[in-house]
Amino acid sequence: MLKRVPFAVQVLVALVAGVVLGLIARSLGTEADGSPNWLTSTLSTIGGLFVSLLKAAIVPLILTAVIASIANLRNVTNAARLAGQTLLWFAITALIAVSIGIGLGLLLQPGAHTSVSRNAAAEAAHTGDWWAFLTGLVPSNVLGLSASTTVTPGAGATTTLSFNILQVVVIAVAVGIAALKLGERAEPFLAFNRSALDIVQTVLWWIIRLAPIGALGLIGNAVASYGWPALSSLGVFTGAVYAGLVLVLFGVYPVLLRAHGLSVRQYFSGAWPAISLGFVSRSSVGTLPVTSR
Repeated sequence: MLKRVPFAVQVLVALVAGVVLGLIARSLGTEADGSPNWLTSTLSTIGGLFVSLLKAAIVPLILTAVIASIANLRNVTNAARLAGQTLLWFAITALIAVSIGIGLGLLLQPGAHTSVSRNAAAEAAHTGDWWAFLTGLVPSNVLGLSASTTVTPGAGATTTLSFNILQVVVIAVAVGIAALKLGERAEPFLAFNRSALDIVQTVLWWIIRLAPIGALGLIGNAVASYGWPALSSLGVFTGAVYAGLVLVLFGVYPVLLRAHGLSVRQYFSGAWPAISLGFVSRSSVGTLPVTSR
């Protein structure tokens, strides 16, 4: 019976259920020691585990998918033109989104309506630059992994692993181009990569089927942890952000889709799981596997 319900509808129902559970969890208050109650902790654990599963699948997905895509370019006659158009439209849509954001900022002045005083402002701890961005593209190891250790007094040391998505892409592009150069000698490797991609996508779909449960936990924990008081103090800022999202999602996208003869309904039907998951998880990286699917 569950298979008969469209996946997008499952996610939407889960979001509504998550909001209800989040309100219930918030009404329960906190434990005597100030820690979250059992329902809030459960929602947080469910959402966190789901995002962790998605992130675990990202590196093998990107590595195998990019290599396979580059290898397939030998069968595409206008590969350079296709890549150029992709980058061009990415730049156009990004420019539109940035323009909307700047326009709303100038119109609504969200910073003037917050409870943060100007006296509390401070210099940024660090700023980015183009040189750091370019040097950061150079992989430090074959998977673009990095480790960091945090020492907490009385609690010991904690080591966490993270990965740089752009470095993974650079590695995959280099391997894919090398495979193209080698021609027939690279066929065994490319056949293995295609099989690996199929396996990764199959496992990934098993994870994505859990998206309704993950969305329930993520939105429920957000409602239980923050609630309306946190939003009210930043009401104009929150409204400006949501207004920008609505304008891009339901204004810019339909116009571009119609201009290219595409179905707006079909687009949103397919993209809704990724859109809703990105909204509740606040993680573009965590949403990437769902977007790919």
